[in-house]
Amino acid sequence: MLDRPNIYLLGIGGIGMSALARYFQQSGRKVAGYDRFRSPLCEELEAEGMKIHYEESLKSISPNLDPENTLVIYTPAIPEEHAELRHFLENKFTVLKRAKVLGLIAQKHRCLAIAGTHGKTTTSSILAHLFRHSSVEISAFLGGITTNYQSNFWGNDDTDLFVAEADEYDRSFLNLKPSAAVITSTDADHLDIYGEAEQLKQTFLEFGESVSDFLLVHEDSDLEIGLKYGFSNKNSYYAEQVRVEDHQFHFDMVYPQGRITNIAMLLPGRHNIENALAAGALALKYGLSADEVKAGLESFKGVKRRFEYHIKQNHLVYIDDYAHHPKEISALAKSVRELYPDRKITAIFQPHLYSRTRDFMEDFAESLSTFDELILLELYPARERPIAGITSHSLLEKVPLENKSLLARQEILTRYTEEKPEVILTLGAGDIDQLIRPLKVALLK
Repeated sequence: MLDRPNIYLLGIGGIGMSALARYFQQSGRKVAGYDRFRSPLCEELEAEGMKIHYEESLKSISPNLDPENTLVIYTPAIPEEHAELRHFLENKFTVLKRAKVLGLIAQKHRCLAIAGTHGKTTTSSILAHLFRHSSVEISAFLGGITTNYQSNFWGNDDTDLFVAEADEYDRSFLNLKPSAAVITSTDADHLDIYGEAEQLKQTFLEFGESVSDFLLVHEDSDLEIGLKYGFSNKNSYYAEQVRVEDHQFHFDMVYPQGRITNIAMLLPGRHNIENALAAGALALKYGLSADEVKAGLESFKGVKRRFEYHIKQNHLVYIDDYAHHPKEISALAKSVRELYPDRKITAIFQPHLYSRTRDFMEDFAESLSTFDELILLELYPARERPIAGITSHSLLEKVPLENKSLLARQEILTRYTEEKPEVILTLGAGDIDQLIRPLKVALLK
């Protein structure tokens, strides 16, 4: 099934889909696909030789594609009524979800999977980097673009180890049968799929029980399986001597066989110390030395849109982050406050999904109130239809801040062409990333 000469991806510009596209492209297949708009990632895929179109049109599909020689892969973000998806189904093409394909690829390797509602992209990227930095050949399918390598995929079918981000959305991660796994968080999310938090937790439990060799679970998960990690010295893996020196976090990593002292992380934030702990634990388990783990952690530069600095000057700091859940926003706010305790912090946030905004309205209001100033963009609906009464305006009204506003992008750019903040953040999982470049230009004028 995976050896078809033609691969067609619906939603090819998605971060997980683009990793699959790169995997098939480097293995010699003809890769093409559709996406809604031409993002910088799509431009990179085109430069790598993939044919992509941006109009939902059967005319844009190559006539050379036939059911016998073509595998069609789609993301859950593609609606059932999508004209191209219907065309492939009605004409008896092999059509598989992204998660199913990733699961089939993973069967060729020993899979190290990183799951969790927060932190999985950074943790899986750190883990993949630890091996690559130590010259161990692995395959990696990541949920973000690593700064060290400017990619979300590398590897081939011949590697022993396979690092994969295990996505809980739509229960996708149950397609993986990992040798080892980390569960970074089981906080409620995707309640449009799961209905209630308990169902989500049970699905994480099912995923954890599918792991054959080594399972590591965050101390706050409430899952009674696996070894634990975090800041408590009751855990099998924990951090000690955590401190900030010259705007940089340092810590010791304690593990059952010893201690790695004075790790100086390039990544800011206590949550990233936890991510580093989890990645370091799997790296130690699967062959790296303590010295290799330390060197790898200290050389990891991060993931795009995860606490990514765009301006870092004495009097002006601009950070972009993918945070789109209240817990992620709270963790980010705490980290920024720890690094810049005496600065005014302004957050620009784009709510993502009507259902998530509805389900966590009060939590969003609380987490967003920890900044000194809040600017909201209009809600990004993604795959969803509007829900009555759920808007950015309704969220803004609940945030207990005096200094708050709802602005269009151009209003933000106009304001910051003239006014210079001290520390400014852009947050969200929608299309707020399209604001990054023009905002940076405006701030530097």
